[in-house]
Amino acid sequence: MISQEVDLVVAGGMVLTADHDWNIYDPGAVAVDGGAIVGLGPRDEVEWAYRGRERIDTSGRLVMPGLINAHTHAPMTLFRGIADDLPLETWLYKYIWPAETKLLSPDFVRLGTQLAAAEMIRSGTVLFCDMYFFEDDIAEACKEASIRVVIGEALVDFPTANCQTPEDQLEYTEYLLSQWNDDPLVVPSVQPHSPYAASSELMQQARTLADEYDVPYLLHVAETRSEVQESIEKHGRTPVGRLADLGLLGPTTVAIHGVHLTDEDIELLAQHGAGVVHCPESQLKLASGFTPVPKLLEAGVKVALGTDGAASNNDLDMFGEMGTAARVHKMMAGDPTVVDARQALSMATLEAARVLGLDDELGSLEVGKRGDMIVLDLDVPHMVPVYDITSHLVYAAHASDVRTVIVDGCVVMRDRGLLTLDEDEIFARAREMAREIVASWGS
Repeated sequence: MISQEVDLVVAGGMVLTADHDWNIYDPGAVAVDGGAIVGLGPRDEVEWAYRGRERIDTSGRLVMPGLINAHTHAPMTLFRGIADDLPLETWLYKYIWPAETKLLSPDFVRLGTQLAAAEMIRSGTVLFCDMYFFEDDIAEACKEASIRVVIGEALVDFPTANCQTPEDQLEYTEYLLSQWNDDPLVVPSVQPHSPYAASSELMQQARTLADEYDVPYLLHVAETRSEVQESIEKHGRTPVGRLADLGLLGPTTVAIHGVHLTDEDIELLAQHGAGVVHCPESQLKLASGFTPVPKLLEAGVKVALGTDGAASNNDLDMFGEMGTAARVHKMMAGDPTVVDARQALSMATLEAARVLGLDDELGSLEVGKRGDMIVLDLDVPHMVPVYDITSHLVYAAHASDVRTVIVDGCVVMRDRGLLTLDEDEIFARAREMAREIVASWGS
């Protein structure tokens, strides 16, 4: 038999598939052609069947699926640290939204997205779900950086830097849905900001668009106690109950944060097949509370992990989110077995892809799925020896252990060198933008 020539073979080290069976091949190999995984298994078998036009030797290293950040606001890297240690409402209404009103532009969001993409690629993230403004420019920046993104313009009842009216926002969203349909790296979605910032009518119109284009429908839900109390006072229902009454819950609905959920809320989410994105470090920093992940999982609700924006976290490191999620839930439950390492890792890989409706193509290393993977160094003190690689990834690994990142079969970082972004230029422009942000406070 003559071996088949393919675009890329990654071989020599341990391969963690993170699939439903958690298969591990050591040593293993992955063959990719046309952006898709065509071969996977023990190294000798894969290299006998496939010959790569490019070969990456991963001896002494780990190959695993790239991480998925299921919720962030990428351009807010430029607001990192400007208003820390404040309550969410104060942080949002007094500092963030006024600064955005003065400064947001297509150039601003492109620069912030480039900075975020560099940070995420370096820390092993290959896909992130974004809610912000000027999302068309965010999509373009991600295409240039060769990182996957789910885009969604934040839909609100008030004017934004991009759109003056909710009608304009819906029109812009429909443009995104048609413009980025079937793109290999960009997935459009519909994202009302929240039940407190978007009217019932706007949320329902957004739901109609999401259903028409069969895309995810995401919104912030039950993030703070005050939000829930206000919803009960105004509508007689919790935010989740209100969404259910409005017919907005369904398999494509994703409740971001979902911190203050009643048992009825959890039952409603489970009944409708909705998902939740848990952002542990942001929720800890803002003292918003903690998503009841063990209860959600027990009820059968699908849960993903996200970082939230860098202005409220303050980094985009998914390794940190996995470790924090696993540890804090153990403490809160008084049970060291809840949210174990495998569950935490799944919430940043396959389960995250399932929440976003992308698990047919992403989230694990399997033949037929897209060739998204990262290579980690195992020859570092905190990763030696290895008894359980999944445990190491959640409790010991660092973002800096990521050596190589491959998206859709293309190498975007090799041996810690970014290939798609000019970091020196991005850093210089970001520092200049920071001076403009500080100057705007007095204007």
